[in-house]
Amino acid sequence: MTDTLIKVDLSQSAYDNDMIHNRWHPDIPMVAWVRPGDDFIVECVDWTGGQIKNDDDASDVRDVDLSQVHFLSGPIGVKGAEPGDLLVVDFLDIGAFSDSLWGFNGFFSKKNGGGFLTEHFPEAQKSIWDIKGMFTSSRHIPGVNFAGLIHPGLIGCLPSKEMLNTWNTREAELYNTDPDRVPALATLPYGPTAHMGRMQGDAAKSAAAEGARTVPPREHGGNCDIKDLSRGAKVFFPVYVDGGGLSMGDLHFSQGDGEITFCGAIEMAGWIHLKVSLIKGGMAKYGVKNPIFKPSPITPTYNDYLIFEGISVDEGGKQHYLDVHIAYRQACLNAIEYLKKFGYSGAQAYAILGTAPVQGHISGVVDIPNACATLWLPTEIFEFSIQPGADGPTIFDTKGIDVPLAKDL
Repeated sequence: MTDTLIKVDLSQSAYDNDMIHNRWHPDIPMVAWVRPGDDFIVECVDWTGGQIKNDDDASDVRDVDLSQVHFLSGPIGVKGAEPGDLLVVDFLDIGAFSDSLWGFNGFFSKKNGGGFLTEHFPEAQKSIWDIKGMFTSSRHIPGVNFAGLIHPGLIGCLPSKEMLNTWNTREAELYNTDPDRVPALATLPYGPTAHMGRMQGDAAKSAAAEGARTVPPREHGGNCDIKDLSRGAKVFFPVYVDGGGLSMGDLHFSQGDGEITFCGAIEMAGWIHLKVSLIKGGMAKYGVKNPIFKPSPITPTYNDYLIFEGISVDEGGKQHYLDVHIAYRQACLNAIEYLKKFGYSGAQAYAILGTAPVQGHISGVVDIPNACATLWLPTEIFEFSIQPGADGPTIFDTKGIDVPLAKDL
């Protein structure tokens, strides 16, 4: 029987579990130790620590305290791991808790984090998704049903003190170029809501004041939101502190490439079965600066797609030079406008792109001045045809059904 190294109680505050933390800092104590070759199970709360409820009221998304996130299980030390090594992590299995078979997707209000399309969807909304074995559907978005690819949105090792200082310096420099921007350009250290695991007293307060927030991906891994890190995946993580300090959380039942709604996957609580090993001196041997990933061999099988193109010309018609961010945004907006012709609201269409296994591709970055990005929408997830034809779209009846909206206070 495989040991469960970290257990969580979904009825308990994440702050009361000393095997959970919500900041990156090299001095956070290891909560468990394993040896190379060991396999083990880690349980995780959802990334907000239970702030979002299974109901039809989006006020919890509007009011969520984003300074608390993400709640991560760990850190786990691997005996013999030293700076410069590669920590090899195999994903053996991953799943939802049997007594919590649901997840949520949300759009944050522009004032509280926003999202990829925040100018178009500035108010908080959410959808609830029921987990039925491998598949999911939502009472808020009828007409779709698809297979999930469960994965951790966030997994990585502890940074060294030098790396932490680098993160904080460069992100503060960016933030200070426009400190009044909404949403902010970066999430800087914030001590009052930090949970430093087993650190106590003055040491915990000092570390909390400089601990890096968990929002972005960085050199150590972190919040990469790569949907193909499911069963059978393998990751090679750079090691920066003795023991490595592996932590994880932010589990997703399913996600589209880009996690475009920010709270953009089907967020859930659950468990991960992992196995670890080491490549001594692997960072130098292979020239590794950021993690290397081998994807899961298991993916939802969809063979028919509609592909929406976007170029680096923004909504106002302004030309940008090879801007992939703008091009992908245009591809997403084009897909949303298309789905609206079949009866979906803009919010429902946006939620579909954030949760379903859509593919995002950088299709061209050399043909000046326009980058080309594409969004691949699997047509087989729909319970009706969304193919274009001479007779026009068949309107799917969504009358009286929509993604709950919370007006900003």
